Amino acid sequence: VTLHLNPISSVHIHQKPLVFLLNSPLPLVWKLKTERLAPGVRRVFFVSLGSVIRFEKGNFSLSAEKEEKVFPEKNEHLLQWAQKEYGAVTSFTELKISRNIYIKVGE
Repeated sequence: VTLHLNPISSVHIHQKPLVFLLNSPLPLVWKLKTERLAPGVRRVFFVSLGSVIRFEKGNFSLSAEKEEKVFPEKNEHLLQWAQKEYGAVTSFTELKISRNIYIKVGE
């Protein structure tokens, strides 16, 4: 699955930390493609067990953190866990089948 991350149109370069929980019932290879995200900013990607994340060449992979994690099974529990762990959830998306996921990050 390719995860496309771009800032919202009102933000030229996104410069804030981000945390992503990439959960799947089956192990996946997550390919990350980004545009206009500032390098050197902390970005954390948690993936479900057995999954991996791959970055494009020249990407911000040096400042990104990757970690496998056991997530709660049900989406409601995952959302509650994320809110407790990080204080807020700005976006939650559930997809049954997808090859590409497009997310706009920003204020």
